Amino acid sequence: MEESGTIKPPAGPSAFSRKSISLSPDQLVKESVLGRDSVLPLVIEPAVDGLSLLNWAASNQQQLEQKLGRYGAILFRGFKVAGVEQFEEFMKSMAGELLDYSYRSTPRTQVSGKIYTSTEYPAHQSIPLHNEMSYSRQWPMVLGFFCLEAAEEGGETPIADSRKVFARVDPEIRERFGRRRVSYVRNYGDGLDLPWQDVFQTESRSEVEDFCRHAEIGFEWKGQDRLRTSQVCQAVAVHPRTGEAVWFNQAHLFHVSSLNSEIRDSLLASSGDEPPRNAYYGDDGASIEDRDFVNIRAAYDAEAVVFPWQEGDILLVDNMLVAHGRRPFRGTRKIVVGMGQLHSADQERL
Repeated sequence: MEESGTIKPPAGPSAFSRKSISLSPDQLVKESVLGRDSVLPLVIEPAVDGLSLLNWAASNQQQLEQKLGRYGAILFRGFKVAGVEQFEEFMKSMAGELLDYSYRSTPRTQVSGKIYTSTEYPAHQSIPLHNEMSYSRQWPMVLGFFCLEAAEEGGETPIADSRKVFARVDPEIRERFGRRRVSYVRNYGDGLDLPWQDVFQTESRSEVEDFCRHAEIGFEWKGQDRLRTSQVCQAVAVHPRTGEAVWFNQAHLFHVSSLNSEIRDSLLASSGDEPPRNAYYGDDGASIEDRDFVNIRAAYDAEAVVFPWQEGDILLVDNMLVAHGRRPFRGTRKIVVGMGQLHSADQERL
């Protein structure tokens, strides 16, 4: 699903460029933004030595929630965070009980508690901008990324305001997707995509069937280890707290147009009539034209904000307001992720 890319330094209007800094009223932290033409992300840094992020965040939780709803992403930089366990405690303070990474779309490894590695795709590949688990009807509202080790080169986590992406998508495409929704079809087995055992985190076919029935996912077994699933999900959504419309789906990742022609032909040849993943219209299962995704991907690209990671950075993201991705990298890159506040689609459509 990912496209290979060449590592390039951040460039363009959303490239790294520090704006002026103002101290918050309590004088314990300072706030700024990184982009010349963007308020995304808000950067919060300690203004005094030895300030505990955990204690300060706990005392300013309501304020941080308001800022997250306004900006969509907050970068905590310069705080001393003592490893994964303290990051997990911070995430619990901001998002409550953290979520397991179930009904998976990408390979990850559990690090500690409910903290996982970021997507384990090869370093030379890009991961397009997307909202976490927007290919399903349930998703986390809050994500946290913790940089244990920044890559020698590249490896940035670009982010984009989903409200602005929504506004940039061609109105005719936006209306059609919102009305017809998206059907995600996945084929597991024969080394294609993730094994269903990894996706559903079980070896039991009956448990998979129970999960699918509960989640309204269509399923069909094709032999002992081959499974086909399909689910109709939202293409656009309304944020439950801000009331704003957002572009919220992963059709551009699942659709076969995300693959280069050589890989696409090879996968179709090896899997028969269907690739491992694909996206269709949700109302009748009709194909989506490749040209629509040219416009959608251009909307994401236009809103992308890129900044270099620093060791110890924590990026807190409202998963509906902000999409994220990954740039190719060289060297060792260690980013771990936690997520919380499960939200279910209300089935209302724009």
